[in-house]
Amino acid sequence: MRIIKYILPFILFAGAWLSYHSVGMACWASILFSFLFIPFAELFLPANEQNLSDEDEIAAKNNPIYDLVLYVAFALHLVCLFYFLNAVAEADISTLDRIGRIVTAGLLAGIFGINLAHELGHRSNKVEQGMSKILLSTSLYMHFFIEHNRGHHTHVSTPDDPSTAKYRQSVFAFFFQTIPGTYMSAWRINAKILKNQQVGFWSIHNEMLFFHLFQAGLLLGIYGIWGLTTLGYFLISAMIGILLLEAVNYIEHYGLIRPLNANNRYGRVQPEHSWNSNHQLGRVLLFELSRHSDHHYLASRKYQILRHHDGAPQMPTGYPGMLILALIPPVYFAIMDRQMRKYGVLE
Repeated sequence: MRIIKYILPFILFAGAWLSYHSVGMACWASILFSFLFIPFAELFLPANEQNLSDEDEIAAKNNPIYDLVLYVAFALHLVCLFYFLNAVAEADISTLDRIGRIVTAGLLAGIFGINLAHELGHRSNKVEQGMSKILLSTSLYMHFFIEHNRGHHTHVSTPDDPSTAKYRQSVFAFFFQTIPGTYMSAWRINAKILKNQQVGFWSIHNEMLFFHLFQAGLLLGIYGIWGLTTLGYFLISAMIGILLLEAVNYIEHYGLIRPLNANNRYGRVQPEHSWNSNHQLGRVLLFELSRHSDHHYLASRKYQILRHHDGAPQMPTGYPGMLILALIPPVYFAIMDRQMRKYGVLE
């Protein structure tokens, strides 16, 4: 029965199908579900701090159906991308309907193209890692695979991490920090890897080079099959996916900084260095991403067994609602100041 709840994200695929084959409000079905229905419902639904028992956790960890859910989502995301590219340039739809289809594709790019890739990218299985990279290409953000695993998880909640938002930094200012910062960090990490492997830039071991060639091939393929206009719409949807990811990064570590120890080094990441939400709809929609402290505490832990930590600071609502609040900086700052005082982050 615990597996059934992970059908919820698949509602977005149904909404995307409806968007790409309909006109009017149906073009916005997934958007309305994600950023209207779920935030409204989570105002009334209680958060759930319960963790699995040791026996249930072992059973869930070893249950292959949880992995199958991800594999099906991987395939459906690629199918929906194909239908988006076929449908977005239709001449007989209104501008508003076209925008709805583009934003829907951007939503899928963020939730499945990047968030699902994030889950698979932490796996040790090379096939799953390959699936992660393919998903990231649908947002043209393949460098995330390198920077997130080798950069963000090392430097999170420090000034060295471009994906950690500063206190009182707006999400709009954060975009100008994290998007170029993540990209440049990936190149620096990649250069260190090549140096340690004692290989040159023009090498099959240069993942950043491969990522750029792969994404260039994807863009050329879209241009060759669907034309320049559809390529432009795809680029917009990819950017929406990127902004959605980085907005999530913004709320996950906003204003949280690890202190330096006696050796002038940052200690291990602790539960208090990530913002969490136990609101169940948002948790399931994002494959438990909002139990973020446990993810940073043990990055290899699969989504279905992520735990609540009593010492982890909690958001007043789920991630979808917090993303909306982040777009109104004065309101977001006021709410987060209250939460930071509640958890001892601010005096």
